[in-house]
Amino acid sequence: MKYGFIGCGNMGSAIAKALSKTTTSIIISDPSPAAAAFTEEYGFEQGTNIDVLNTCERVFLGVKPQMLESVLAPLRLHICREQPIIISMAAGVQISKLEELADCQLPIIRIMPNTPVAVGKGMVTYCTNELVSPEIIESFKKDMQFAGRLDAITESLIDAASAVAGCGPAFMYMYLEALADGAVACGLPRAKAIEYAAMTMAGAAEMVLQGKDHPEKLKDDVCSPGGSTIIGVKALEAHALRSAAIQAVIDAYRRTVELGT
Repeated sequence: MKYGFIGCGNMGSAIAKALSKTTTSIIISDPSPAAAAFTEEYGFEQGTNIDVLNTCERVFLGVKPQMLESVLAPLRLHICREQPIIISMAAGVQISKLEELADCQLPIIRIMPNTPVAVGKGMVTYCTNELVSPEIIESFKKDMQFAGRLDAITESLIDAASAVAGCGPAFMYMYLEALADGAVACGLPRAKAIEYAAMTMAGAAEMVLQGKDHPEKLKDDVCSPGGSTIIGVKALEAHALRSAAIQAVIDAYRRTVELGT
């Protein structure tokens, strides 16, 4: 199965890296120097938008939501003639809008991935239109197996999923860096502080994913009465960590919805 990318920024390149472990048949269309360097580094083909549509059975749309209409307008005849499976990662853009922009009926998979797909630890939520068969989905999931977790979700919830999974890595990096900064303030060398914070975050996340316990219980298990951890938790509560995290996701969700209108 040949995959093409129309637009290949940070998210597109992360997906292409994951796909490259199951197929080398990938063509990239993106004029940026960074995309050209990435394409050469991984040995992918480089071509135009027309090349992608003429040769690829599955086409990722990796352009920004506000650019989607201008990119697709000159491609409509090619899209309708070739009938590729369109895989859109444009934040906030609903399938009905994609069908309108394509100006014809064709299979569409709408995905909301995050950048950790590049290392096989991503979270990819997806929904489809009625033209996408179960066989297509199973084949797509198999090709994306090295991206991380794929989960079907109703389109009405995919923007909320994006706000936590798609935007979440940035929030995690901020918290990780802050933990490391605290350790540095206590005298730990920077490299070790980052390593320890990152491994701790990864391990804590894995316990949630593999276990059946709620995060609150896992947190309580670490908090000995009168110990160091509960004092740290008290400090986080005093500075409204949870309130800030909740609001970050809500604001990211609202912005995602705005991008699709």
